[in-house]
Amino acid sequence: MSGRRIWVAGHKGMVGSAVTRYLEQRGDQVLKAHRSVVDLRNQIAVEVWLRQNRPDAIIFAAAKVGGIYANDTYPADFIYDNLAIETNVVHSAHAAGVDRLVFLGSSCIYPKFAPQPIKEEALLTGPLEPTNEWYAIAKIAGIKLCQAYRKQYGRRYISVMPCNLYGPNDNYDLTTSHVLPALIRKFYEAKEEGRREVVVWGTGSPLREFLHVDDLARGVVFCLDNYDEYEHINCGAGSEISIHGLAETVQRAVGFEGQLVFDTTKPDGTPRKLMDSGRILALGWKPEISLEEGVAGAYRWFLDNKLSDAPSEPAKVA
Repeated sequence: MSGRRIWVAGHKGMVGSAVTRYLEQRGDQVLKAHRSVVDLRNQIAVEVWLRQNRPDAIIFAAAKVGGIYANDTYPADFIYDNLAIETNVVHSAHAAGVDRLVFLGSSCIYPKFAPQPIKEEALLTGPLEPTNEWYAIAKIAGIKLCQAYRKQYGRRYISVMPCNLYGPNDNYDLTTSHVLPALIRKFYEAKEEGRREVVVWGTGSPLREFLHVDDLARGVVFCLDNYDEYEHINCGAGSEISIHGLAETVQRAVGFEGQLVFDTTKPDGTPRKLMDSGRILALGWKPEISLEEGVAGAYRWFLDNKLSDAPSEPAKVA
């Protein structure tokens, strides 16, 4: 099913760039619209661009993202920007006659204390994790937008929910990054500066699931080709690791020989978050990149592309 004209909204981000690489390897034509050309928060700009370009399909990976600190500090930005982007892209896709769209969500849409592993049916069955509820509410609205346009107009719009992601083009700014890239940067800086310890927020006990973004890219395109249902679908690694174990994995990849210190006065976030990806696994997709291999590759990418101007703070759990 290669050879299509597909708009990857958010092609410069971690997910969008991975999807773009995979589609281009398959032989698809990827349409790209930089924010300097199309501000996705501007409905008229999005409508005009889509009418002019009319892709065969859209992979919707654009979003304002960040970790606990960013979500808690900028709640208005997170809910407004994401709602605006979602409503503009989904409605404009319909108006331009684009019949196929894949919306990328997040595992934070699920209740904080959802039964584990988390099935798709857990959506809206309990309160969210308060530290990132603004982003989560916007993502839930995106799922419902796709379902509404599917129900009212018959559009083949679907939603894919990934677990925690990492890989090339991740965000390593410690004020806005998620836990894995934050740890990579923390260990790198500690090693370079000859420090004897690295401080991590929380107890280290929360359990998380991490999927390499290249595996997600294959999963997203797999769903574009093979999934066409009203309900959203999970796409996760199917295994979990404690934050303590994750920190040790990063420590090995970086080669830091000092100590780990956990600041138990800081929040842990959700105690456990493992998604049930049984539906997509049953369809034939599966992850291929191990966490050890993926973290080592992410560290190599960081060394080649590292930033030097972001302030340092303890790594935190998303």
